[in-house]
Amino acid sequence: MGGDRISVASRFVSLLKVFVLRGLEMVREMGKLGREDPRRVVHSLKVGLALTIVSLLYYFDPTYTNFGVSAMWAIMTVVVVFEYSVGATLSKGLNRGMATMLAGALGILAHHLASLSGRIGEPILLGFLVFLLAASFTFVRFFPNIKARYDYGMLIFILTFALVSVSGYRDDEVLELARKRLCTVIIGGVTCFTVSIVVWPVWAGESLHDLVALNMEKLGNFLEAFGEAYMDTSGDREVCGDFNASLKGYKSILNSKSNEESLANFAWWEPCHGRFRFRHPWRQYLKIGTLTRQCAYRIEALDGCLSNKPPATPQAWKRLQEACKRVSTESAKTIKHLSNSLKTMTNSSSSVNVHRESCKAAAKSLESLLETTRWNNEADLATLISVATVASLLIDIAECLEKIAESVDELSSLARFKNTDSPVVVASSRKACTVKVSHAVIVMDDNGAPCSVKQTPVS
Repeated sequence: MGGDRISVASRFVSLLKVFVLRGLEMVREMGKLGREDPRRVVHSLKVGLALTIVSLLYYFDPTYTNFGVSAMWAIMTVVVVFEYSVGATLSKGLNRGMATMLAGALGILAHHLASLSGRIGEPILLGFLVFLLAASFTFVRFFPNIKARYDYGMLIFILTFALVSVSGYRDDEVLELARKRLCTVIIGGVTCFTVSIVVWPVWAGESLHDLVALNMEKLGNFLEAFGEAYMDTSGDREVCGDFNASLKGYKSILNSKSNEESLANFAWWEPCHGRFRFRHPWRQYLKIGTLTRQCAYRIEALDGCLSNKPPATPQAWKRLQEACKRVSTESAKTIKHLSNSLKTMTNSSSSVNVHRESCKAAAKSLESLLETTRWNNEADLATLISVATVASLLIDIAECLEKIAESVDELSSLARFKNTDSPVVVASSRKACTVKVSHAVIVMDDNGAPCSVKQTPVS
């Protein structure tokens, strides 16, 4: 008997320890999430504030007398509408409000038409109308453009129309029911909009802007680190944490498509804020994001070449290795300047174009060197394949970066980025290229390296 009590007590203590340890682990995880992004904590407080405000409809007698139990729809609206970003909240709130208004009006109309058909024909006509509208709007939800922006509104429309039209069969005060439902939904939606915009707003458009710029910067970090890693032939290099993070940071870009598309859809609903004007070209960010991912896929293949570098280092391999590093370095400078231009929303064409021309010249030099290099007997097939693969990928990346630069230029024109320097005039030839920046002329050789700088008189 005593042994059974001791066994039960020990089990209880063990179970209590498990609960305490899991509770402490949950608290640590919550602290980690809050430190990573303090906006999550603020968002939680904002939701609590909005719910407290709409709950007053239930606490005060005048509002409860007016709305009654329908006041619960305001609380439900806050729970389902309040999202992390302003754009997502506006999208859901406006969808819910417009769908409730339209469905309520059609529900009242359906109830009126059905009542004209007599007591026997009324349920039949109501059932047919519910079937027709529910089936039609469910099919419309499959359209890609409708699904992206109005899917939630379609869902609420079907729900509200069915509730109003069906409940009107047993309740003659269908007009009053629709009025209360619409008013409480509007109150809940306006509360969400006000709290979301006034209290530390999180803008989806700004998040999309920062995400695209950060992804471009990650590409630059990899290309910069790749140039150093590719020139290392010792094979015993100890990779530090920051260096390894630069090489692996591109992986998050590969799965960013859905996040970018959702942010762009939410940003479409947002009003003017900060540096973003009305009808800001959010779709152009998706174009840049697509090109960035295409470049990231090439970088993923390039990353695999680091672990398969040939041990042999013939003279021809050395020359190509240096040319590959030059392309990688110039590409990194180009994409980083583009990222900074996008991040600051400035059109610094002179500095960007210098690196763009240098990157194209380095890629062209690498391509020419790859075609004209003669391999000796010491160079085996594995070395040839490895060098050709790396060179080909770097040339493709340089071409992809040029497309990204053109897209950023287009965004700069559409969004009216601020100009920070004078226009750039570029003249190129087969052997060299000359770039005029402000009041200086930079002459680059056919390898893409600056060989002279000349000052021009100020007019």
